[in-house]
Amino acid sequence: MRIIFLGTNGWFETATGNTLCVLIKTSQCDIVLDAGSGFFRLDKYIDGTKPVYLLLSHFHLDHISGLHGLSKIRCGKGLTIIGQEGTRSIINTLVSRPFTVPLERLNYTTEIIELPAEHGLLPFELEYLPMLHSDPCLGYRITADGRNIAFCTDTGYCENAVKLAKGSDLLITECAFKPGESNPEWPHLNPETAAKIAIESGARRLALAHFDAARYLTMDERSVAEKTAREIFPATFAASDLMELEI
Repeated sequence: MRIIFLGTNGWFETATGNTLCVLIKTSQCDIVLDAGSGFFRLDKYIDGTKPVYLLLSHFHLDHISGLHGLSKIRCGKGLTIIGQEGTRSIINTLVSRPFTVPLERLNYTTEIIELPAEHGLLPFELEYLPMLHSDPCLGYRITADGRNIAFCTDTGYCENAVKLAKGSDLLITECAFKPGESNPEWPHLNPETAAKIAIESGARRLALAHFDAARYLTMDERSVAEKTAREIFPATFAASDLMELEI
């Protein structure tokens, strides 16, 4: 299984990165986690020979702005968009004129699945739970090729994140806050709480992503976050755009 971080910023893109998008390449399909502005890089990694599944955590614009690039990627085996209740209405509103090319005008087939009602047969195991955020947001756990990936972004510390990450090979969390920062009225993670979730869940590795672009102005500041988390959970790394790893 190959993991490629296409966007690792939160809120807006800067010289440090595009907004959140992660590609998981498996033997049977390509799985995309969120569609921030990093989504525009997908055409360099997807060749259309496998079905593509896009999992959306929620609908804040830094997680869906890349949908404008759907006409650019090759999905010869079709694209399935998966998200919470209401996904179909939101996608059909945004991915349409006058904003962008409508789904029905794309040169490949598309399907939208709303969870939990339409959770059907997929070429990978999928678990999902609500996160602690200002608007409804889902965290995911994907099992494919004998590996488990947990994706918990835009959330404060919550038991559901620990559950999804239980024994995972890789836990991808957000790190919007800098070390020591918190705000109960705006739930997000700092390096310490991300590391706490990794320890409590027994995850093998922790990837910090979704760095608040207004807080993390340089890559050195990400390094400080990585160091802070490593003091609690040594198998931590700060993700950066175009970083790749095999698990």
